[in-house]
Amino acid sequence: MKTNPNISIIGSGVMAEAMIAGILKQKVTTAEKVCAADIRTERVEELRTQYGITPFTDNLQAIKNADVVILSVKPQRIESVYTNLKGNIPAGAVVLSIVAGASITAISNGLSHSAVIRAMPNTPAQIGEGITVWVASKSVREDQIELARSILTALGQEVFADEEEYLDMATALSGTGPAYVFLFMEAMIDAGVHLGFPRRISEQLVAQTLRGSVDFFLGAKAHPAHLRNQVTSPGGTSAEALYYLEKAGFRTAISRAVWAAYERSKALGRGKNGEAPEK
Repeated sequence: MKTNPNISIIGSGVMAEAMIAGILKQKVTTAEKVCAADIRTERVEELRTQYGITPFTDNLQAIKNADVVILSVKPQRIESVYTNLKGNIPAGAVVLSIVAGASITAISNGLSHSAVIRAMPNTPAQIGEGITVWVASKSVREDQIELARSILTALGQEVFADEEEYLDMATALSGTGPAYVFLFMEAMIDAGVHLGFPRRISEQLVAQTLRGSVDFFLGAKAHPAHLRNQVTSPGGTSAEALYYLEKAGFRTAISRAVWAAYERSKALGRGKNGEAPEK
């Protein structure tokens, strides 16, 4: 793997900043080797001040000497990126995309570049506690695989997949997953306030309950149903609460939400209206 590779990031939103922070913290490369491009001058200047990276508002200039080109734009903007960069990716570079729904084939055709990695990180990557599912095209070299792994590991855990289909699944499950968790937290906190707790205490109780439950699950290495049964006494409070959750369709609602997100991810890959993007 190349020492201190040149890394260019197209799009400088929250996830791009998380990647910059992780890359520099884990010493994947040095700050002067990182370029960030965005249409907003004030945003890239903010990143330059914070991290010492090189700012650009011109994508072509940003990727000029890149070993890795990271695509971190909204799915709705990817077509304009293709138009701007097609045929201009350095021959020896690898493209690493975190654009939801954009397939390897679409990216490769859109950029006229065959070495493409597609990845789906999630929000906890911002604190180095995320998980990323990723897949590579056949043209990606082994040293590029290792470089990509070092970048993604800087965001937390990573899972290398054999099939690209897993990326849309990961978008729906782990990529969108934090939103489900935050909604659940919000509902529990509000329920605690309704009971009579001050909001700060309700937030503390809920946050630590979730954190402790996850740590307990990871340590116990048992099926969640087994752990749930351990805290569900016959005729007790847990049994009563779970009865109402099941009656309200809680489990089904979660399953349908994940499936809806999966379908939306696939639709984004086909284009805004669910049709194949124009070539």
